[in-house]
Amino acid sequence: MAMNNENLKPYYAVIDLGSNSFHMLITRQLAQSVQVVDKVKRKVRLASGLNKENILSEAAIARGLECLSFFAERLQDIPNKNVRIVATATVRLARNSTDFLQRANKVLGRKITLLSGEQEAELIYLGVASTSCCSNPRLVIDIGGASTELIVGSQKQAKKIVSLDIGCVTFNQQFFSKGIINQSNFDKAKIAACKQLQPLTESYCAIGWQTVLGGSGTMQALAEMLMFANQPTIISQDYLLYVEQQLLCFDNISNINLPGLQSDRIPVFISGIAILSAIFTCFSIEQLKLSSGALREGLLYQILPNKGELTIRQQTINSLIQRYHVDKQHADNVKQQASYLFESFSKPWQLEKDNGYHLLKASCDLHEIGLLLEFKQHQKHSAYIIQHADMPGFDQVDKQFLSAMVLLYKGDIKPKQLIQSATSTQVASYLLAILRLSVILCRRRKDDVLPKYHAAIDQEIVLTINKNWLDEHPLIKDELSQENHLLSTIGLALKVETY
Repeated sequence: MAMNNENLKPYYAVIDLGSNSFHMLITRQLAQSVQVVDKVKRKVRLASGLNKENILSEAAIARGLECLSFFAERLQDIPNKNVRIVATATVRLARNSTDFLQRANKVLGRKITLLSGEQEAELIYLGVASTSCCSNPRLVIDIGGASTELIVGSQKQAKKIVSLDIGCVTFNQQFFSKGIINQSNFDKAKIAACKQLQPLTESYCAIGWQTVLGGSGTMQALAEMLMFANQPTIISQDYLLYVEQQLLCFDNISNINLPGLQSDRIPVFISGIAILSAIFTCFSIEQLKLSSGALREGLLYQILPNKGELTIRQQTINSLIQRYHVDKQHADNVKQQASYLFESFSKPWQLEKDNGYHLLKASCDLHEIGLLLEFKQHQKHSAYIIQHADMPGFDQVDKQFLSAMVLLYKGDIKPKQLIQSATSTQVASYLLAILRLSVILCRRRKDDVLPKYHAAIDQEIVLTINKNWLDEHPLIKDELSQENHLLSTIGLALKVETY
C-alpha cells in the first residue's frame, strides 16, 4: 500500500537537561509550519542533588539517568543529525559533571552538549525570536532551576546577555528549607536575587526595551492561574504582588493551594516568585507577557531546514489554512475589504498599524477554520482551535484576541467575550466592526461583484454603496440593515447610504 508523503517527513528532537525538569520535544515540519508530535517532561530536580561542595549526589544522578532511559527509547528512529541534546546550569555547576555526562551519553547513545550560561541565554533568545513577531526591543527573562537568564535584544539579534546562578530549585533549598514559608524567608530570597541583579540594571536600562517576555515554569504557572480565572494572560506588577500575598498566607510549601496552580509546579513556585519579584523591582517592570518559545525552540530552529523568507506568523497562518482547508481566495477578499475599511476609519478612530492591525488581518485569514468540523457551530470551533493550537508567532494574549474575533465575526455580539488585552476594549470593538462589515460585503464569495463604495465615520459608520447593486443583493442589504442593531451592543452605529 502506498504511503502518504506527509508520513515520510523527518522528525526532529531536542532534549533539555534542565536543573528542575528534563524535557524532550519531538516535531516535524508539516504544512509550512512546525508540528509538535510528542512532548515528554519529567521533574528530575537535578539541582536539589547538589551539596555545598557542588557535588551531584548519586540519587540525583540516578533520577536523571532513569529519565534519559525513557527518552532513549523515543529517539531510536530519529537520525543523529536531527537531534540536539543539551545540559544546563546544574551540570555546569557540578564538580562531577564529567562523570554524569559520560554515564548519560551511554544511556542515550547520543552526545550531550554542556552549554555555557551565555550559550544558554543566546538559545533562549533565539527561541523567543523564532516564535514571536515582535520587532520592538525586548527584555527576555528565563528562570530555571539553578540559573536565570536575562537578554535584551531586537528581532533576532541579542544585544546583551547574562546568566546568573540563581534558580527556583537552588533558592528553594537555600531560603525555604523544610518548606517553611514566612515573610522573613521570602524577603531574604528576594534580597539575595536583587543583590545579583542590581549591578546589571544600569547597563540593561541604557539599551532599553518596549516589551518584556518570559517563558519558564514560574511565568507559565502564573499564566495558567490567570487563564483559570478567565483573565488576560498578562503578568502585571499588581498581580505578582497579589500572588505573593496569597502565598504568604500558607505556612508550608506542602500546603499551597491556589486556584489554577498545578500540583507539579507547587514545590518551587514560591522561590520562583521571589526571583521574578526581584526582577520586576530591579528593572522597574510593569507587565510581562508569556513567550511562545525558549531554549528548546531555540535548539529546534537551529537544526530545522531553511524555512524561507515568510514571517513566523505567516508560516503559522498558511499552515492552519492548509490544514483546515480554508477558502483562501475568500479570506483574501475579506482581508482586502478590511484593509480598505481600516484605512478609511484609521484617522477618526485613531487606529495605528500596530499589533492589533496585524491581528485583524490574521482574523480575516482564520475566521472560517472551524467550517471543516461543521457549519452550525463553526464559530465556536474556530475559537476553540485557535485557543488550543500551537501557533508560533502568536502569544497567549494574541490568541485570546483572535479567538474573540472569530467567535464574534457574525451574529450576536456579547461584549464580555471581546474583553482581552491585545488592544483596548474600544480598539477591539472598532476592529471587530471592520471584520464583520468585511465579511458581509464579501457574502457572495466572489471577488468581481463588489462595486466601488465609500466608507467614512461621521459620528457613526457610514457606507455609501450603489443603489442598484444593493437592490440586486437583497441578502447583503438585509444583513447591513441588521448590523446597525448588532453593533449597538458595543457602542457603534451603522448607516448605509446609496448613490
